[in-house]
Amino acid sequence: MKGMIFDIKEFSIHDGPGIRTTVFFKGCPLRCIWCHNPEGLSIEPELMIKHTLCDGCNKCKQKCSHKKCEPFDRCVFACHKGLVNISGVEIESMDLAEKLKKYADFLNINGGGITFSGGEPLMQADFLVELLEHLNGIHTAIQTSGYADQETFKRVIDKVDYIMLDIKIADGKLHKKYTGVDNELILKNLEYLKSSNKPYIIRVPLISDITDTSENLSAISNLVGNSEIEYLPYNTFAGAKYPMVGREFLLSRTKV
Repeated sequence: MKGMIFDIKEFSIHDGPGIRTTVFFKGCPLRCIWCHNPEGLSIEPELMIKHTLCDGCNKCKQKCSHKKCEPFDRCVFACHKGLVNISGVEIESMDLAEKLKKYADFLNINGGGITFSGGEPLMQADFLVELLEHLNGIHTAIQTSGYADQETFKRVIDKVDYIMLDIKIADGKLHKKYTGVDNELILKNLEYLKSSNKPYIIRVPLISDITDTSENLSAISNLVGNSEIEYLPYNTFAGAKYPMVGREFLLSRTKV
């Protein structure tokens, strides 16, 4: 099978146990107004352009014969500063597995493994399951919003070794207001995870006056029970990437 990814980060120490390689899957069903990775929201390849460093030569706006440039009707390779890049590459599961297995010995020695993040990996569940079948002997983890039907969630969760599940907002209406979807599926999958005997951790992004309120944190604590919780400080530079992919950073103008 083929899947769409937008980044691979090596030597990560914040994406699960030990030293890890993190694969970022493209596409997400949520639209959190604080999203750290706006280039991972669309399932399709898209341009990332560093407009602030552009000197206006316009060479990148000319048509060319490069096959990779055809979908964008402009030349991705023409910028002499390297300011134009494509976010998103299609890759076969076997090819990705072979690339990732090159790090297996180093990762295993350091108590690490491979983490699948995004975007939302569950959006490409069939591809991910096939990929996991090629990665036997390597510790695998997933960072997920948990937003998927329960059959899909179970299929993936049963294949990985460690789960990092984001619980952002306990209240369903507020969840939809700030993420674009309600949290009914997420909470159902949380209950499955709690009964699965799989090692997992609950992660809560701390967004001032939205997720980081006493009411919300108390409600999340009640939902997850005795589960381990990791509170994630917000990266204040996240908004800088939005203009690069032609998106508006809604958190900057949102009034609670």
